[in-house]
Amino acid sequence: MTEKDTVFLISLGCAKNLVDSEHMLGLLREGGFQPEGNIEDAGTAVINTCGFIEPAVKEAVDVILEAVDIKKNGKLDRIIVTGCLVQRYGYKLRREIPEVDAWLGTGEINRILDVISEKRHGSQAPFYIGRPLYLPDHSVPRVQTTPFFSAYLRVAEGCSHRCSYCIIPGLRGPLRSRSMDSLVIEAEGMADRGVKELNIIAQDTTQYGKDLEQDIAIEDLLERLIGIDGLRWIRLLYCHPDTISDRLLEMMDSEEKISPYIDLPLQHVNKGILKAMHRDISGGTPYQLIERVRSRKRRISIRTTFMVGFPGETQEAFNELRDFVKAVEFDHLGAFVFSKEKGTAAANLRPEIKKGVAKIRMNEIMKLQAGISKKINQQIVGKVVPVLIEGFSPETDLLLRGRTSAMAPDIDGQVLINKGDGIEGEIMDVLITEAHAYDLVGEIVEK
Repeated sequence: MTEKDTVFLISLGCAKNLVDSEHMLGLLREGGFQPEGNIEDAGTAVINTCGFIEPAVKEAVDVILEAVDIKKNGKLDRIIVTGCLVQRYGYKLRREIPEVDAWLGTGEINRILDVISEKRHGSQAPFYIGRPLYLPDHSVPRVQTTPFFSAYLRVAEGCSHRCSYCIIPGLRGPLRSRSMDSLVIEAEGMADRGVKELNIIAQDTTQYGKDLEQDIAIEDLLERLIGIDGLRWIRLLYCHPDTISDRLLEMMDSEEKISPYIDLPLQHVNKGILKAMHRDISGGTPYQLIERVRSRKRRISIRTTFMVGFPGETQEAFNELRDFVKAVEFDHLGAFVFSKEKGTAAANLRPEIKKGVAKIRMNEIMKLQAGISKKINQQIVGKVVPVLIEGFSPETDLLLRGRTSAMAPDIDGQVLINKGDGIEGEIMDVLITEAHAYDLVGEIVEK
């Protein structure tokens, strides 16, 4: 193997994008290329980008330009840029960054092996953007880049919702669900490799199966996944608030393998703002939904996200949101400022909210949530809870880290362990001794 046969891959954005990156690594490895841990020692850099909102666009462009500088210094032979940024701005980027050797949109990742060896025709780099319809299944090679004990299972691609602020349907195409058989085969393979935690992802996991001819739903898939030996925690991410069924909540209540955790991106609670967002609220008010979730015997942790500064968000509308957060006391919450994205219906809405005002509102929500999170965490002090041991803390080898089943990887808090012998990848009992705003501290209970 020569340096030219090595690849350094950078994956930006969400977990759904990470799955695309893992498939590209799998295709490249099957074609004889090997991953390289240092970009300056690789023959090719593949940058899988996010282009969802303005900050993500800026980050992606900065990463591409850094790779271009490395290439100019003779450390790289090729740069291939893929993903949402290409799908959104590919034609413009091709003109402005001619040093890139190939461009692939979101529906073209299966071409990665072809373009890595395809020659330029004059100054024109290989360039593939089309309507995203590609849907990789279990037969497409994949290299798992997450820890051996935790993986993402993408059950569908694309989205058929039409939220006024969102460009995802344009970047990712319409909803396309995978077959249950394909998903079960992939999940079984993951379990055989030692995966204990399976995180179910899609643009909207609760829409799974709605586009298939068979009468199937996410609950049917969960019933089959529960039967796979080795899987211990099955967690649902990205659930649309309007499609949370009683059957799903009953399964969460009764099935130990399904993590007592639900990710519900509510975005707002004011009726006028929700209507302007094109967020369907036919399933009841946000208060009613939370009550449905919390009426179960098993305590289900709820994560949500809220958008502040949406056009027309008056102080009264924001106060309604703030009071809702205060009353409901979410386990996990993220807030972000509305981003005016060209091509969305919301980009034309008025009146606009000043960025400074929106940032103040976001900070107010997050400060409120910090106190709520600490209060919830303090209720766990003195209790013994199962924790998935993830290894040593990045900050110090004197601490182990892990997560409870109520903590999703990368987005929620962690459990720092200062006493006891932990085994990476095992779910072990931990006595919680301290609570902070987002993290817990504990010690392993020796058997």
